[in-house]
Amino acid sequence: MSRTVAIATLGCKTNQFESAAIEEQLKDAGYCIVPFEEGADLVVVNTCTVTARTDAQSRNLIRRARRLNLQCRVIVTGCYAQVDPEAIRRIPGVAMVIGNDEKRDLLRYLAEEQQRQLVAVEEPGRGRGAAPFSLSTFADRSRAFVQIQNGCDAFCSYCIIPYARGSSRSVPFDEVLARVDGLARQGYREVVLTGIHMGAYGLDLEPVRSLTELVVAIEEGIALPRLRLGSIEPTEISERLIERMAVSDHICPHLHIPLQSGADSVLRRMNRHYDAAFFHDLIVRIHRQVPEAAIGVDVIAGFPGESDEEFEQTRRLLDELPLAHLHVFPYSRRPGTPAADMPGQVAGDEIRRRCAVLRSLGERKARQYAERFVGRTLELVVEGGVADGWRRGLSRNYLNVRFRHDEDLQGQCVRVRVEGWEPAGLYGSLL
Repeated sequence: MSRTVAIATLGCKTNQFESAAIEEQLKDAGYCIVPFEEGADLVVVNTCTVTARTDAQSRNLIRRARRLNLQCRVIVTGCYAQVDPEAIRRIPGVAMVIGNDEKRDLLRYLAEEQQRQLVAVEEPGRGRGAAPFSLSTFADRSRAFVQIQNGCDAFCSYCIIPYARGSSRSVPFDEVLARVDGLARQGYREVVLTGIHMGAYGLDLEPVRSLTELVVAIEEGIALPRLRLGSIEPTEISERLIERMAVSDHICPHLHIPLQSGADSVLRRMNRHYDAAFFHDLIVRIHRQVPEAAIGVDVIAGFPGESDEEFEQTRRLLDELPLAHLHVFPYSRRPGTPAADMPGQVAGDEIRRRCAVLRSLGERKARQYAERFVGRTLELVVEGGVADGWRRGLSRNYLNVRFRHDEDLQGQCVRVRVEGWEPAGLYGSLL
C-alpha cells in the first residue's frame, strides 16, 4: 500500500475543513503526509467547481501530480468531481473519482485495492440528516471548527453548489453540542461553527431547531470562551441572535453576511430573496445593537446585465454601511447555472475595473474599522508567528493584531494594547 500522501485543496472553508479531516484519517491509518511538490505515492485532489476557472485549476493539479510522480495514484473528490465525474475520469492517471458524500469513505475505497478505475458518485444528500466530517485535533490551528450543516436549498442563479452539495442537511442538535463540548474540554479557546448554508440549520431536524437555538444552547451549557459563526444569509439572522450577541461575553461580535448586489433588479436576477432596503436596515440594526461588531459582506461585480447604474447602486450602498471588510468576487460564468445563459454578459475588463473600485472601498472600510481600536486593549487568541519575533492573534471582532514576543504562545489568550495601524494591519504590545 502507498504510504506517502499529499492533499491538494481548492475552494471554500468547508472543503478545507473536509481535507483536514481526510488528512487526520489518513494519518491514523499510517500514511505519512508530505507536501504536494514532493511527489507522493498517493495524491488526493479535493476540487472546487464554483467557476469554470476552478474546474481548470483542478484539472491542472491532477496533471501536475502525475508529472511529479508518474507512479502516483490520484484520487479526485469535491464539488467538481460531484458535478462532472466523466470529465475527470478521462484525465490520464486518475485512479478514483469519488463524490462529496463518498469522500468520508475514502479509507474503505483504498482498502478495496481496486484493479480498475473507480467512479463512485451518487446524488448528494439523498437521505435527510448530515453526516459531516469531524476533527479531533487541529494541529496547525489555535481555533477549532465544527461543521453543523451541509448542502443548500437556495438555488441562487449564479451558484452550482446546490447541485454539488445537495439539499440542506443538519447535524443532530445534541451531536453538535457534544462536539463543541469535547473541543472546549481539550482547551480550545475558540470554536467556529461552519456550514454551506448555516442559516438553514435545524429546519430538517425533528423537532425543528434553529441556528439561534443552537448558539444559545452552546453559550448556556458549555464552558467555551469564544464561539464564532460562519457566513449567514441576511434573511436568516434573527433578532434574538442579534440581541444575544449584544450582551454575550462568549459569542464573537462578528458576522459574515452575503449581499452580492446593492441593486434590487440584480438581486431579482440572482434569485436573492431580499432587497437593498432590507439589507441596509439589517446592517444598521446590527450596528446599533452591537456597535463594535465586525460586519463582513460578500459582493459580486459584473453579474450578467449589470448596468453602470446598477453597479453604482451597489457601490453607494456599501459606502453608506458601517462595514469592517468586503469580500469582492468577479462574476464568472458557471455552466449549468441559469446565470450562465443570461443575456448581457459583462466584458472581463469591465468586471475587473468594477472589482478594483469595490476592493479599494473595502480597504478603506477595513482601515477605518481597525483604527477605531488604536489605543484600546484587545484579548487575542494567538494563532502563530511571523518573521523577526512577531506573533499574531485574532480578537473577538476578527481583527488580526501583531505583537512581539520570544515565546511560542499559540493557542493561548493574551491581552495586547493596540498601538497603531500600518498596511500589514494593527500592531501593539503584550500586556
